[in-house]
Amino acid sequence: MTEAFATLPQLLRAHLLLSAAAIGLAILIGLPLALWAARHPRKAAPVMALVSVVQTVPALALLALFYPLLLALGRASGLAIPALGFLPALLALALYALLPIMRNGVAALTRIDPAILEAADGVGMTAWQKLRLVEAPLAMPVVVAGIRTASVWTIGAATLATTVGQASLGNLIFAGLQTEDWTRVLVGCVAAAGLALIVDGLFVLVESGVRKRVRWRLWLGGVALAAGLVAALTGGPSGERTAVVGAKNFTEQYILAALIADRLGGAEQRTGLGSAVAYRALAGSDIDVYVDYAGTLWTNVLRRTDSPPAPEMIATLGRELKARDGVRLVGALGFENAYAFAMRRDRAKALGIATLADLARRAPALRFGTDLEFTDRPEWRAVEQAYGLRFASRTSYSPTFMYRAVGDGTVDVISAFSSDGRIAAQDLVILTDPKAALPRYDAVLLVSPARADDPAFLTRLRPLVGAIPVEAMRGANLMVDRDDDKRSPEEAARTLAR
Repeated sequence: MTEAFATLPQLLRAHLLLSAAAIGLAILIGLPLALWAARHPRKAAPVMALVSVVQTVPALALLALFYPLLLALGRASGLAIPALGFLPALLALALYALLPIMRNGVAALTRIDPAILEAADGVGMTAWQKLRLVEAPLAMPVVVAGIRTASVWTIGAATLATTVGQASLGNLIFAGLQTEDWTRVLVGCVAAAGLALIVDGLFVLVESGVRKRVRWRLWLGGVALAAGLVAALTGGPSGERTAVVGAKNFTEQYILAALIADRLGGAEQRTGLGSAVAYRALAGSDIDVYVDYAGTLWTNVLRRTDSPPAPEMIATLGRELKARDGVRLVGALGFENAYAFAMRRDRAKALGIATLADLARRAPALRFGTDLEFTDRPEWRAVEQAYGLRFASRTSYSPTFMYRAVGDGTVDVISAFSSDGRIAAQDLVILTDPKAALPRYDAVLLVSPARADDPAFLTRLRPLVGAIPVEAMRGANLMVDRDDDKRSPEEAARTLAR
């Protein structure tokens, strides 16, 4: 609870700034479009349809799509466009907020009594005067109601910005879900809901002030909204850009990110990133350092299908990543976190399954549980082809719930991680891979091109090379993942630092 509340002010500030910027951009785009659409309904029909279609796209997918789009745009234009963090989140959320603003704007303008507009024309008002003195005041209550709706939607959707590396209250929620730290989830959810309710209440004041012509309500709501925005703008850290540590979306990565941040004397953490996003962010220097795994880099980045010995694989990765993307491989941390197929020991024994070849014979009658990305990765295709695996069903889970599913018998076999402490805690057995279809997954420390030749930065990181045996990593993972006496990733990281 203490650590969750310690990070809350910074995350709340970032969440508020992102939401306010997205709503502001949506207003700047949406209101002129609404005016044009009200004046030219036939021409505007395709635009309104497009905005409606955008609203049907899940917010998480919309956020994810902007990353490759901005990355491609930056490469094509030669400009340094930040493809991770604030910009993709801003653009996605602004698009998501457009629909209620535009629809309410069009509805408000088209439903004004024609007699009033004729009277304005009759007294000789220009188009601008009619808009400013007649249409805008009459439409304003409905327009504000649309902005109010967009604001609540945006504040809720902004929690998903964590997935593209933008700090938000989603950091607490996603980290809590992955580590089963329900206190963090609760703090993040309550804070997001509270922020949405406060903003909604202030817009109610503004809306009622406009509708009832009660100036003090309008001023109170407007001043309070402005004060909150100013506080968020002025309440954050200033000075030079700190180091940025990236992390994927599972327990081990949260622990290692906390450990690296501590080694760097404090650093910003961007967690919850997918494998492809994390590496591209590093190559583009959107993050400075993170831990990846040799097999993931070998198959996903270099597109290699062979499985050389670990020293040869790491040496080749170091050379090719440097030549291709300017990424520096500092070294291996000392443990391997391989993809592995795991079953409950009693279930495996009853079915006579000890290897993946044994599993292939029984697979048509078994249920397979995976993490969210394994079956889309080259490693799964290699195993599937090598052993001819065909399961009765396949279900994807976040890692936390994947282990829960095999523990309670919802699935029979899972794509586990070899350094996960829950393997021993839940008495799971790892199935051997006699055909060596899966490559090695030594944890390696990667540094961005912007930091690759920074001696002070590298000096702080080098003591981590070879310093974390697999037993220590399993113990740290279990500290966070167990149900009783649960510890935070930061506490687990401190045990690795000793």
